[in-house]
Amino acid sequence: MSQSDKQALRYKTTRKVTLVGAVVNVVLAFAQIVGGFFAQSQALIADGFHTLSDLVTDFVVLIAAKMASKDADEDHPYGHERIETIATVILGLALGAVGIGIALDAVNRLQNPEKLLQPGLLAICLAAFGILCKEGLYQYTYRAGKRINSTLLKANAAHHRSDAISSVMVAIGVTASVIFSIPWLDALAALAVSVMIFYMGAKLILDSTMELVDTAWESEKVESMLALINNVSGVENAHMLRTRKMSSSVLVDVHIQVAPHISVSEGHHIAEQVMSQLREEYDEVSDIMVHIDPEDDETAAPSKHLPDRVALLELLTPIFKHLNMSEVIEHTIIHYLDGKIELEVQLNDVSDLPKIQSAKNKCLSIPNVNKVTFIQTI
Repeated sequence: MSQSDKQALRYKTTRKVTLVGAVVNVVLAFAQIVGGFFAQSQALIADGFHTLSDLVTDFVVLIAAKMASKDADEDHPYGHERIETIATVILGLALGAVGIGIALDAVNRLQNPEKLLQPGLLAICLAAFGILCKEGLYQYTYRAGKRINSTLLKANAAHHRSDAISSVMVAIGVTASVIFSIPWLDALAALAVSVMIFYMGAKLILDSTMELVDTAWESEKVESMLALINNVSGVENAHMLRTRKMSSSVLVDVHIQVAPHISVSEGHHIAEQVMSQLREEYDEVSDIMVHIDPEDDETAAPSKHLPDRVALLELLTPIFKHLNMSEVIEHTIIHYLDGKIELEVQLNDVSDLPKIQSAKNKCLSIPNVNKVTFIQTI
């Protein structure tokens, strides 16, 4: 499946799941707020406003999923999936704000006993109804998020799970308040809900922030990826493997060491094999950069000070011209290895050995040239 097809599927799934959640939240929020008012339960009303806040986050999820599903363009060559990460931060901020609001109201009621409410049996029934709805949404959303590997859907699922847990706390507080006729237990349950909601929001923000600062993929997966690369035919050693997460995707760049005298096209072919096997093994990998090394450059770059092809040919051309060899030079291959230069000079005609030996000696007199080979190509 192509990357664009994956993005289309992700958006379609996210839209369906989020719309289902929005409908359930509308019904549940109405039942909790209105029912909490008639049942005299502050915790239930607080949980209802918490549910109502989910509608806002549902719309955030829909908008973010739509924008993140766009293909890469000139301004966003790596795609738009970081929008999902930003939306997850927004979800976390929304949860934190709701938690603080509920906590302030609960503390105010605990400090002013005349504002405390005494819930009735209806509140217990509504609290149980809220648990069933929220846990059902969690299971539905999380499974969809896991199926399409969506960080955003998993975050929204965590939001639903926090709602389910808060509804459990509400049910406990309301039930205890009804049985023992202690109004402040209801307010205490609301306070406990606020702490848990704030914690969930902070966790979402922290996890998403780690992704925004290019946190690496799980270490065990990086190690297995390195082992896979080292098993690709033609790879002598893989090093400097770096990964970074981008929503549901992972970006990879790695240096692979190959035999120093192979052709550029063979080195490119080996790199393509590495990329192909990584994509086949890891669905999360969306972009791979493979750097080809003729030697291990993990700790040093011993050849970076050497002259380039243009500068080197300016030194070689007079030598070949002086020996009347310019016409028989087909091509000059340059190898930069271990801080030295190796030359392979390809000839399209037979030249006498003394002339070749003279050319070889003069080439070896050039600084940093330590090996010269003349090869007849016909």
